[in-house]
Amino acid sequence: MRTIAVGIACALAAHSALAQTPPPGPAQQADLIVTAARIYTVDADRPMVRALAVRGGLVAFAGSVREAMVLRGPRTRMLDLGDATVIPGIVDAHLHLQGLGKALRTVDLAGTRSYDAVIAKVAARARAATPGEWIEGRGWDQNLWPDTRFPTEEPLSRAVPDHAVVLERVDGHALLVNAAALRAAGITAATPDPAGGRIERNPDGSPTGVLVDNAMALVERVVPPPSHDEERARLLAAVAELNRWGVTGAHDAGESREGIGVAEELAHAGRLALRDYEMVSGDSDDVAWAFGRGPQVALEGGRLWIRAIKLYADGAMGSRGAALLEDYSDDPGNRGLLVTDTNEIRRIAVAALRHGFQVCTHAIGDRANRLVLDAYEAALDTVPTADHRFRIEHAQTLSPPDIPRFAALGVIPSMQTSHQTSDMYWVANRLGPTRVLGAYAWRSLLATGVVVPNGTDAPVEAVNPMIRFHSAVTRQDADGWPAGGWYPAQRMTREEALRSLTIWPAYAAFMEHVAGSLAPGKYADFTVLDQDIMTVAPERILDTHVLMTVLGGETVYERSAR
Repeated sequence: MRTIAVGIACALAAHSALAQTPPPGPAQQADLIVTAARIYTVDADRPMVRALAVRGGLVAFAGSVREAMVLRGPRTRMLDLGDATVIPGIVDAHLHLQGLGKALRTVDLAGTRSYDAVIAKVAARARAATPGEWIEGRGWDQNLWPDTRFPTEEPLSRAVPDHAVVLERVDGHALLVNAAALRAAGITAATPDPAGGRIERNPDGSPTGVLVDNAMALVERVVPPPSHDEERARLLAAVAELNRWGVTGAHDAGESREGIGVAEELAHAGRLALRDYEMVSGDSDDVAWAFGRGPQVALEGGRLWIRAIKLYADGAMGSRGAALLEDYSDDPGNRGLLVTDTNEIRRIAVAALRHGFQVCTHAIGDRANRLVLDAYEAALDTVPTADHRFRIEHAQTLSPPDIPRFAALGVIPSMQTSHQTSDMYWVANRLGPTRVLGAYAWRSLLATGVVVPNGTDAPVEAVNPMIRFHSAVTRQDADGWPAGGWYPAQRMTREEALRSLTIWPAYAAFMEHVAGSLAPGKYADFTVLDQDIMTVAPERILDTHVLMTVLGGETVYERSAR
């Protein structure tokens, strides 16, 4: 990578041409002037510029180098990015900060290609663990293994008999545990399935070691909680990982008040290098705490927002927990799981409207999406509200009659384009040839006039936003499969894909007036890339590197020279 230099010849020439112009007064001088070959502002008035001037952490000017140099004073820092590309700071519209931090600090099982590989990683961690220590990990996905059936605990228990083991599936909607963990939780053949959950069982009724959706809580309640210091470490690790990939904002999809307290603590100490939009967990105590406190906006210099509630309607497609209108095509008799009663979703939505909160509900299957839209409609009939910006998180599989209802109700489909390229190898088996046409239907939704903010669901998917951008515009994997894209009529344009990473997440978080584009008066958050993702060949998009991440005019990540 070329070393980023300070000052540029054209900027100096422009300054020389303006030598007779009186210097700006101290109040008008820029703290920073940034120049680059191309700066995509995502601002309709000036979509591409060559220079930005920053003052007080905000964009003071976006336009030509000559104009920006008028704001140069004796203390102005000059940053010439040469042939690099600048875009607004990338926002992840749906992830799990503590989950990402935990994944970074426990056993990483993402991409493991066999159950044996999972066991080997866990056994290695167990050999270094203290006696009695629980072993935690995340990321296994049986769909990637030669045998795509759910695993059973016996091989894991033989390899790691002396430590309780708890391993989250990649989607976070199933656990694989060993015999020691089952004993610790008191789960036996006599343990009934909880509402909205399923204990996978052997023919004799004994648990296999896989717990789906609400059944996960049977073990989670006995896992030793992380210490406060560990929660801080996890959050800091997650933020550093996001900054490394050019991410300046994140929508944290369902956090407890204790977890939000950690974020507040770090923000107050000046250590939260992120615009963190927190969705409060749907736990009744957490919701009551949030409503009692009221919406919190732009705390600690715009680092923290707390004004949304996160609910769950169903499970995930990979573990066959997504709630469908008809049976799974590859599992007759199974229509998935509803993990929260629809009346409860409606009740909380009504209360949220009365308290000034947004509601964001996880819904993946077509039945779950329909029921959430029904619940939202009933809530809005009870408390008519303009600009509520209720969201459905994932909106992954939709029945055709429900697609226009998002726009009609003012509901935002918050989606993850990288889910499509991860799931496309097997999702048609789950849904069959007709229902799959309503899966990951970005173009169908965009055509109705809604926006589609784009996230990763990290740690479910990789943080790298270029994967999201590439998936959105190609609907292909990193190897270019399938040729022409998977149901290519649903692709986004590059302009839409860029908006899905920037201004649309800002809108989905009521932040479009202060973030999401590089326009005067907004936060000076931007991401510097080593190539132009708006023009480079599609197969080269994933080769893009982040050179620098800037939050409020301050560099929070810079790539080392290679």
